[in-house]
Amino acid sequence: MKVLICIGGPTASGKTSLSIKLAKILKSPIISFDSRQLYKELDIGVAKPDTAELAMVPHYMIGNISIHRNFNAGDYEREGNIILNKLFLDHDVIVAVGGTGMYIQALIDGLDEMPEIDPVVANNVEQKYKENGLSWLQQYVLNHDKVYASQVDMNNPMRLLRAVKVMESSGKPFSEYRKGIRKKRDYKVMRYYINPDRDILYDAINKRVEKMIDTGLIAEADGLKEYRHLKALHTVGYSELFDMMEGKVTLDEAINLIKRNSRRYGKRQITWFKNQGDWVSLDAGMDDENIEKIKKHLYDMEA
Repeated sequence: MKVLICIGGPTASGKTSLSIKLAKILKSPIISFDSRQLYKELDIGVAKPDTAELAMVPHYMIGNISIHRNFNAGDYEREGNIILNKLFLDHDVIVAVGGTGMYIQALIDGLDEMPEIDPVVANNVEQKYKENGLSWLQQYVLNHDKVYASQVDMNNPMRLLRAVKVMESSGKPFSEYRKGIRKKRDYKVMRYYINPDRDILYDAINKRVEKMIDTGLIAEADGLKEYRHLKALHTVGYSELFDMMEGKVTLDEAINLIKRNSRRYGKRQITWFKNQGDWVSLDAGMDDENIEKIKKHLYDMEA
């Protein structure tokens, strides 16, 4: 029996530490489902595992895609499962870790078939969003697809952008394409997410941002500013510093915005995992206990 153990959770919750410890015990490789750590040009701002951590266990889907490639969840589903199928030839258990709900959903359940999006339409939607902000996306979805509006996180611009692009291209409500039929996989899935206390998480996020600044995030962003128009750079930690470099905000304001936007992102991540219904909650900072719980579930499954 082949098993994929998924470790999800919000940013700065301790996923990397837990997954590496678990993978070492199980002698398993790790595949990431983080939508930004897979870019080779991004390091500090996406909190990639450091060189020592990457050396402890073989890692996949980290630093293997260029920011110049228009990579999406559909690409991740296809390429991630190619990697899994190869790894399962030599391993019975693989650990997946990350915080991008759409990517892990694509990997283990598959995505609904969506119509082709007209590039001109996509550019027009992106421009309207840039000019009018999140409220424009929210109102569009409310006006054109109340069903999807009742289901989606209305504060998640990437989800709303995708839906608006599909609706503008097809002329149909986005919800009509969402069938929710899970694809058959040749492996079993175990789902866990780290669920930290909110105040402790927010404090950890603030400290992580300060560490990023201290270890060179500003210089990293400065080296990438000519590519700020790329989708991969529309990311917390970079966007705010690009605005600082253009004189729109001060450095202190940019740092505070990174902290705030990271906390908001962490909150959305927790909400996503909680709302799935089939992800088991784990206590933060309890790696040994969590590993024992996961091992017991794994051995019970194999028995």
